[in-house]
Amino acid sequence: MSDETLILREPLLPIYRYQFQFTRPKALKLPQYAGSAWRGAFGHALKRTVCVVRNTPCAECMLKSTCAYSYIFETPPPANSGKMRKYNASPHPFVLQFPDTESQDSDFYIINLLVFGHGQRFFPYMVHALQRAGREGIGSSRQVFELQQIKQMLVNDEEIVVFKEDKLISSQTDRLTPLVAMPSGIEINIQSPIRIKQNGKNLNPQNFNFGGFFGNLIRRISMLTYFHTDTPLEIDFASLTRQAKETSFNTQNLQWYDWTRYSSRQKTEMNMGGVVGTLGLDLKNNAQFWPYLWLGQWTHVGKATSMGLGHYSLKATSLSDK
Repeated sequence: MSDETLILREPLLPIYRYQFQFTRPKALKLPQYAGSAWRGAFGHALKRTVCVVRNTPCAECMLKSTCAYSYIFETPPPANSGKMRKYNASPHPFVLQFPDTESQDSDFYIINLLVFGHGQRFFPYMVHALQRAGREGIGSSRQVFELQQIKQMLVNDEEIVVFKEDKLISSQTDRLTPLVAMPSGIEINIQSPIRIKQNGKNLNPQNFNFGGFFGNLIRRISMLTYFHTDTPLEIDFASLTRQAKETSFNTQNLQWYDWTRYSSRQKTEMNMGGVVGTLGLDLKNNAQFWPYLWLGQWTHVGKATSMGLGHYSLKATSLSDK
């Protein structure tokens, strides 16, 4: 079998994909990247819903190991964890995606929620919190969004309704995002700004490189499988990282997108700029990267992934012959 038709096994990371359909206000008053506003409202609504120990930091709470808010938003690493010992939190078990509002059905405002691994057990809490957040209002204008329906997106483009008329219907068992046959080349289309630091500095359109991009991606996938599944990723990270550093994009068309968000936790404006645009990669001699690049379309890459940043999609630029 040639490299062009090679089918590789992807990391075992169950991903549950949901489409939340809210009523759509006649005139949207949200920023272009509304993920910060939605994520903030989501977190506040969830904490008000489940927290029974008020005015106590999550890290000091005796209930942190069983609390839905702690797991979803603080995500503390286990005390005996061998990884991420120098970090205060593990990667969150969810990602919010925001389709282009200009192309959405005028009857609905759409948010995609992707839940990873064991995070699925808290899905009812997430539904309640997002519904409450919408009702209480999003953004500085407190624009109200009423949750109408939730669809679960399954393999082969199947979908089922799992929430309607204020009732939650049981969702399907975990579905992996199936790895497709590897093309000989891909275009990486960046849907929302990718913010990655390398050697303490942000990668910009001039110095953006495959080693920094892939190193961040594989680290994120590894951490998600380690903390949110029973099947940690076991590969030769050193070898794969070294190969990534020796690999280059064959085309780059990038721009820097600057935007800021207000952090209610830090009480200040934060710069959240990143690169947008397209990247081209030849896969003929880079098959080892394919499973992770494919999965990254749902895990996202870089900083602030849970609020929707670092989202990209893949397009085959030369499909393999079968």
